[in-house]
Amino acid sequence: METATAPVSKKMLWIGRIISALPVLFLAGGGIFGLMKPAMVEENLSRLGYPAHVARAIIIVEIACAVVYAIPQTTVLGAILLTGYLGGATATHVRIGEPFFVPVIFGMVVWLGLYLRDERVRALLPLRS
Repeated sequence: METATAPVSKKMLWIGRIISALPVLFLAGGGIFGLMKPAMVEENLSRLGYPAHVARAIIIVEIACAVVYAIPQTTVLGAILLTGYLGGATATHVRIGEPFFVPVIFGMVVWLGLYLRDERVRALLPLRS
């Protein structure tokens, strides 16, 4: 069963691209910074309850998810991977009793950007009036 959706307007496409760029820039930039400052990352991970030796792997996963999301052909897979990654971040903050709204908001921004620029996603998640 096909659901008809309106084609993406240029305005909606560009708003979606800009919104999608925000988590990519933040996560990839933060990951690159983390690779340059491993002591700071290891200290933060220790505070969150993770051993220092997992820092590089977590950073590489973060950057890889952001890159997969940034590539138009793999953006849906990237959104799914980022949802899982940010779900882990949310669980970590809940476990240690810290506010967890930042990774939740980032996950919403990831899907909002994709929703605005991809009519296939809008067909899967139609907003009804």
